Amino acid sequence: MQFLGAINFSLPLLASATETADSSMVLAAVLLSLVVIYLASKVGGELSNRFGLPPVLGELVSGVVVGVSVLHLLVFSSGGTDSSNLIISFLQSTAGLSPDAAAGVFAAQSEVVSVLAELGVIILLFEIGLESNLKDLMAVGIQASVVAVVGVAVPFTAGTVGLMTLFGIDALPAIFAGAALTATSIGITSKVLSELGRLSSREGQIILGAAVIDDVLGIIVLAVVASLAKNGTVDVSQVVYLIISASGFLLGAIALGNFFNKSFVAIADKLQTRGGLVIPAFIFAFLMAYLAAAIQLEAILGAFAAGLVLEETDKRKELQKQVIPIADMLVPIFFVTVGAKTDLGVLNPAIPSNREGLIMATFLILVAIFGKVVTGLTVFGQPGINRLAIGVGMIPRGEVGLVFLGIGSSIGILSKPLEAAIIMMVILTTFLAPPLLRIVFPDSEAVGVASELILNTSGTPLAVESPTAINSKSNDAANPEATPDGH
Repeated sequence: MQFLGAINFSLPLLASATETADSSMVLAAVLLSLVVIYLASKVGGELSNRFGLPPVLGELVSGVVVGVSVLHLLVFSSGGTDSSNLIISFLQSTAGLSPDAAAGVFAAQSEVVSVLAELGVIILLFEIGLESNLKDLMAVGIQASVVAVVGVAVPFTAGTVGLMTLFGIDALPAIFAGAALTATSIGITSKVLSELGRLSSREGQIILGAAVIDDVLGIIVLAVVASLAKNGTVDVSQVVYLIISASGFLLGAIALGNFFNKSFVAIADKLQTRGGLVIPAFIFAFLMAYLAAAIQLEAILGAFAAGLVLEETDKRKELQKQVIPIADMLVPIFFVTVGAKTDLGVLNPAIPSNREGLIMATFLILVAIFGKVVTGLTVFGQPGINRLAIGVGMIPRGEVGLVFLGIGSSIGILSKPLEAAIIMMVILTTFLAPPLLRIVFPDSEAVGVASELILNTSGTPLAVESPTAINSKSNDAANPEATPDGH
């Protein structure tokens, strides 16, 4: 279900719920759901951070714990679950919710939380756009572009063809799962490279440049695949149209930025009340999201394009700071909800019918790893470069992979075993990347110690060799408070 469709769909459900129960019961159910979501996100994020892993991974796992897989605190009507979950039961025992009204309240609460989650992913993509400077990426050179293209093409092709031929998966869900394999998390990779003192290395430059280009290509792929899923068929002419429209939309947005930037800053400077910068920015982001949806693309593509446009303004740093607390409120809802909707019970090996799902998960994990490792082999003209490190640096899917999973889940195109297999792929690749990077950089500990010494003695970070802005961006990404990983 797309963002706009979710809103339209939720309105009759809300109306239906209020006909059978007091509207305060719907609000109470939503508030309790948010208590569960925020508590789970903080506990999971903090635990993950203590183990040196990205907080977003902890939010995902905590969502699995409070969701349909374990505690049934946060469940959704779209998953076929009845209204006998713990939140509704709690309202019945403490707030006088009648059994007749429970189903309506449950349906309305599920839709409200789902809409909030989709708002969260729109703001996440807007935030990622604000941190992605395409002009600076061009300075990274052809190497990063080649690595990025191969890192998208190989896992996408291998995953899609493998699921269709080996497991008999239909074309559309196989294509969507293949698309989920294309992502690379720049937040996770840059954090580890920073800890290893490798941000300024040749390998680090190529990895980070390719990871950001991966994001751009991946979002285009997501917009195309999600649109195909809504139509229900794979039509070559429709595919061509969607690719051209998605690419044209992004290029048009970048071109728009050349003359829109000064107007935006001038308008923001004249506004004197609270939110004089961030409110016009969100008006623009939501308008772009609507335009993307209107031409049969995903709303998140419009939000990402809006971020790319506003990244060119003089207000970029200030705007990023103002967007962070809003993202802190809404983005965790998306990640926890993705985990909560995933039923890992379909991977229980004790049930014979689940074993195919486990094999499918193993297949996706292997494709996810080797599909990125091979990208290092495409680097040319760089004698002595660590090609294995480049490939390993592209492995983690992180928050970008979860965006794919969340959209696929909301559309309803993924079966439960395939959805669980994708989430296992995202979790495992994210867990594996940090230790593997430390292994493939054998002298990284010494470099990291040297960086720490320079930082401690001079009070400033280790100097970056390359003049491109991608490093400063990556250092920002390594700061958990400045990236979607650490929202």
